[in-house]
Amino acid sequence: MEENRNHRRWLMLALGTGGQTASTVVLYGLPYLIPAFRRDLGLSLAGAGVLVACPIFGILAGLVGWGVVADRYGERFALSAGLLSAAVVLAAAVPAAGDVRWLGALLVLAGVAGSSVNSASGRLVIGWFPPDRRGVAMGVRQASQPLGTGLAAVCLPPIAEQVGVAGALGFCAVLCGGSGLAIAVAAVDPPRPSRAEAARTRSPYRGWYLWRLHAAAGLLCVPQFVVTGFALVFLIEARGWAPATAGTVLAVANLAGAGVRLLAGWWSDRAGSRVVPMRRLALATAADLGLLALGAWWGSWAGATALLLASGLTVSTNGLHNTAVAEYAGPVWAGRALGVHGVWQHAMVVLVPPLAGAAITGHGYGWTFAAVVAFPLLAAALIPMGSGRAVRAPVPAVR
Repeated sequence: MEENRNHRRWLMLALGTGGQTASTVVLYGLPYLIPAFRRDLGLSLAGAGVLVACPIFGILAGLVGWGVVADRYGERFALSAGLLSAAVVLAAAVPAAGDVRWLGALLVLAGVAGSSVNSASGRLVIGWFPPDRRGVAMGVRQASQPLGTGLAAVCLPPIAEQVGVAGALGFCAVLCGGSGLAIAVAAVDPPRPSRAEAARTRSPYRGWYLWRLHAAAGLLCVPQFVVTGFALVFLIEARGWAPATAGTVLAVANLAGAGVRLLAGWWSDRAGSRVVPMRRLALATAADLGLLALGAWWGSWAGATALLLASGLTVSTNGLHNTAVAEYAGPVWAGRALGVHGVWQHAMVVLVPPLAGAAITGHGYGWTFAAVVAFPLLAAALIPMGSGRAVRAPVPAVR
């Protein structure tokens, strides 16, 4: 019986990770199409940044709603409905790839649909794993984001080079559709509290703990989006790398980022805290960004090295703060809390691609990277200490 439960846990983890990977290619992998957007659509760097930000606007509109759907109707329904809807929208974007306005609108809708994964897949994973294994499990699930961006780095530029932006969007549609079908067929929702128990559960937002977690996570997303959004362009334009070489190296760096998330989750399980490792990794991120700025100013090899290191460090805390939010919110509020958590993060970064693009154009990479150092430092100051478990019961797991 225990062996069957373990098999089911790992199957749910694989499905949640697969769904997050597929959606990541669409929601966060579009920066790797910036050269194609500029070439095929005649956009400036700032204009291409606006197109890259379109799915993020959609995420902002959809996250809380999908969290409510997951809390009320289950993770399986929310995940499959969102991914299949994203596939349909992306398929519709293929013939519209030459029209910037239509393409932007459809990318916003793809963000709305794909945001179901942000709200529901973490809840699915946390509900099936016990607390002492939850950090590693969420590390695996969160590793899907660097895996997705790595997949985007390897696949999207050559596809766009061969068959244009439309072909890259078709590839994204196939990924989302396949993942959505797999979840619809094989996913199983974890047990949830009865309606009577749910009605007696108080809101976890009565204190400041969750709000501070939301704010810190949002600040930590800014350097992540700057690095993810402009790493390829930096290596090509500022360092003279070939596009294929830069894409391959960044894909490897993103795989290393997946490993960093796993190590961070393991660290948090052993430490019995999500927030202590989160604070230390935030400080390490700030230090690396400072090195990146210096390397960009001096034209040193250290800049490229720090950039590749930042590809892992800037994403290292994602699993930690998502797990902390879900555990503190409890099973009744986890979907909504993760939705609010995601909204806060994306509200912080929705204008990062166009603003960073304009800052790089006007002031260069060095000053832009230097300005970003402030965000992880502020996050480290805001991260609440203590697990919060004495106040809120952690999410139960199937045993």
